[in-house]
Amino acid sequence: MAPARVKIREAESTDAESIADVHAASIRDLGPAAYDAEQVRAWLSNVPPEGYPLGGPDHHIVVAELEGEDGVEIAGFGLLDCDPDGRDDSTGEIGAVYVHPDHVREGIGRAILEALESAASDAGLETLVLTASRNAIEFYRRQGYEGVETVSLEMEAGVGLECLRMRTAL
Repeated sequence: MAPARVKIREAESTDAESIADVHAASIRDLGPAAYDAEQVRAWLSNVPPEGYPLGGPDHHIVVAELEGEDGVEIAGFGLLDCDPDGRDDSTGEIGAVYVHPDHVREGIGRAILEALESAASDAGLETLVLTASRNAIEFYRRQGYEGVETVSLEMEAGVGLECLRMRTAL
């Protein structure tokens, strides 16, 4: 359950820059605990605002709005692909769950993931898969995901991130 001052809502095209800001801040601040400087730099190179499939027919993107003294800010986001390439029709893929480093361990990531899982169930999916960075593996395990295999995601030529493919039944 999200903190009372957090609202999970569908992302809009005007959210792209804020989503990219949260994404980059999370990688920059939390990534070095799991990866070296070159890997973090390569990971960050994959975070352009135009890279999010906002409004895509098979994608479901949510943001977590946090109400504070200075107004509303986007504190996190999540992405669900309901029809990922190479998967059967009953399997969807969580493409991202990121929370701004100022707001980790406040229940926001769990609320985002629950919203994506609910959308997956509503879409008739039975299984979700994801590829977790090292620093996110324990978060997903606590949410009931189990490891399937270790993989390397190539962020740019010659620079990969060791990650864990995970899955859960809905």
